[in-house]
Amino acid sequence: MRILLLSALLVLATAALGQTGPRHLVQFSGVVVTGDSLAPVPFTSILTKGSFRGTISDVYGYFSFVAQTGDTIEFAAVGFKRGNYVIPDSLADNKYSMIHVLMPDTVMLRPLEVYPWPSKEQFREAFMALDLSDSEYQRTLKHLNSAEAIQRLENLPPDAGLAAHYQMALDNTRIYNQGMAPTVNLFNPIAWAQFIQAWRSGQFKKQ
Repeated sequence: MRILLLSALLVLATAALGQTGPRHLVQFSGVVVTGDSLAPVPFTSILTKGSFRGTISDVYGYFSFVAQTGDTIEFAAVGFKRGNYVIPDSLADNKYSMIHVLMPDTVMLRPLEVYPWPSKEQFREAFMALDLSDSEYQRTLKHLNSAEAIQRLENLPPDAGLAAHYQMALDNTRIYNQGMAPTVNLFNPIAWAQFIQAWRSGQFKKQ
């Protein structure tokens, strides 16, 4: 009975050793891409499971490091589901390349409501301290100087839309008059506007 038990243990140990086999070093390389558009996934963490060996893919999703046959490689990137890949243990060469696909992972966050006051008590105090004695129009008139506002309005440069419209009008006039005698600016509203603005700014005063 003891001999049969020892024989069974020897057979099991031999079978286990035969299944494991020798592990060889390989240069494991590849590219990490997305599953929806096959775009490269940069800065993907690529580690050998159960160890600290691995690397990070570059901006083009490419990676390369030394691993062993039979290793389980884990792929992890922000915004994607984790993926695993087992390097085959029946490789005839010492280098192995692949294209690994990561599927996007969408995380739905619960909505948050942002309030200008951290607590209801502070909101109550601020609401009770509101000064509603004057209307908005009256408060605006208190802080608005009409002469200063007119001066700022006159010195205000035209906005981008107005400048583009003015330049387009000049281009249209130039193209319209191309090959002909120039038109008289007596009836040109743009010329009159420039004249009035120059006259108001005092450009025609005697030096």
